[in-house]
This record gives sequence, C-alpha cells and structure tokens, in this order.
Amino acid sequence: MAIITISRGTHSKGKEVAEKLAQKLGYEIISREAILQTSEEFNIPEVMLLQAIHSTPSVFGRFIFGKERYLAFIEAALLTQFRKNNIVYHGFAGHYHVRNVPHALKVRILADMEQRIKAVMERDGCTRKEAIKFLEKIDEERVKWGQYFYGIDISDPLQYDLIINISKLTTDDAVEIIENTVKLETFKTTPASQQFVEDLYLSAKVKLSLVEKYPDAEVYSQNGVVYINVKVTEIKVDRMKKEIEEIEEILKPIPDIKAIEIQRKIGFQHFD
Repeated sequence: MAIITISRGTHSKGKEVAEKLAQKLGYEIISREAILQTSEEFNIPEVMLLQAIHSTPSVFGRFIFGKERYLAFIEAALLTQFRKNNIVYHGFAGHYHVRNVPHALKVRILADMEQRIKAVMERDGCTRKEAIKFLEKIDEERVKWGQYFYGIDISDPLQYDLIINISKLTTDDAVEIIENTVKLETFKTTPASQQFVEDLYLSAKVKLSLVEKYPDAEVYSQNGVVYINVKVTEIKVDRMKKEIEEIEEILKPIPDIKAIEIQRKIGFQHFD
C-alpha cells in the first residue's frame, strides 16, 4: 500500500504511464481534474478552481490572498485523496504535498524534446515551430507556477525518489520500473506513516477553514491536536481572547480535532 505521484511535462507520456500503473497495481488513479469533485465539499466555485489549476501565477495577483486561498484548497483536496492510500496521482506538484511521507513514491517522467514536438504536431496539426513555441511556453509556466506557489524548482532531481527518461523505454517498461520500486520495504505503509498523512490532512482542513479570516496562519497537527501560529503586529490580551473564541468557532465543524493550541507571534515561529 502506497501513494505514487507522477510528475510529468506536457506530452511526456506520464498520464499513460499513470493509467497503466494504476490498472496493474489495482490502485485508484486521480488527476488534477479529479480535484474538481471536491470543490463542492470545500465550497470553492469551480471556475476559481480551474483558474488555480490551469492559470499562470499572474492570475492570483488579482485576488486578495489569492495564493493562500487556492493553495489551501488544493492541498486539502489532494490530501483528501492521498489519505485513502493505494493512489496513483498524475499532475502538477503532487509530490510536494507528500514530500515527507515515508510511503509516498515520488516519480518524475521525462521525455525527449523531439518526441514531445512530434506529439504536439500530430495532435494539433501545427508546424514544428508552433509546437516548439507551445512547449516552451507551457514548460516556462510550469516553472513559474512551482516557484510562485511552492518556492520549488520542479526540475530539481532531489525532489523525486525516481526519475525515468522514457525516450528509449516503452510506457510498459516505465510501469514495470515503478511497480518494482514501490514494492520495496521502504515504501510500505505503516501505522506511523499513515498517521503522518492523517495529521497533514487535518492541518490542511484547518488551514482551509481559517484562510479567509487568517490567511497568514500556520498550522501543524499531531494526533488530533492542532497547533496554530497567528501573525500579529502587537500582542494585546483583549484581542487574543477574541481571536481564540473566533478560531474555535470557525473550527467547530471539524470533528477530528481533539484540542487546539494557539500561539501569537510578532512574525512567525515556523513549524518544520
């Protein structure tokens, strides 16, 4: 039992690999589009979610705390899926949300540029020059997206457990490599690693609930206890009491919370 994330560029056959892998392992497969299914649960308009998934970072500059809101939603939506385990996810930055999860296998699929160009030309009936321009634009936007939302370079190999250059391999070859890797003892789910995912999931739910009122809040959860850092410019007793009551009221609908610990800092004490 494991979580497998597959990061891939446009026309790198990553989707095909993910679909074949999920079928062979008997895992559920999800993609960015599957996130739409949770938009009603989290009360986020579908049109906004589509912007979050498909638009360049510049779109989010038009909204107050747009980055925080969309990131909170996407994290909560992904972890809703990941906590079920036996998941193959293909799409952007899925690996980031499970970067410290022991039973998560983070895969990057690479393809030769010439193969990608040919695929775009065949799909769109365009010229080679147009295909190159399209791919360069998409690749550039993905890099900017990763830097803006997560502060990461998506091409950094250290973010992945396994990188497969599919240029000389078939998709079936890639599936076999991933299948053999995920069966290693390293990637088996344990009670401790599953609890870690549950803690991430609860943190994400809390963050999403607070993001409208407290967009800068930092959240960390452990075994049902939620720790919240709230940024303030000055510490006042009356304001602190009011914020505690407000936060507790906001979080009442979340049944998994056993206790809430709220800290206020002038600036942040970051959770690692």
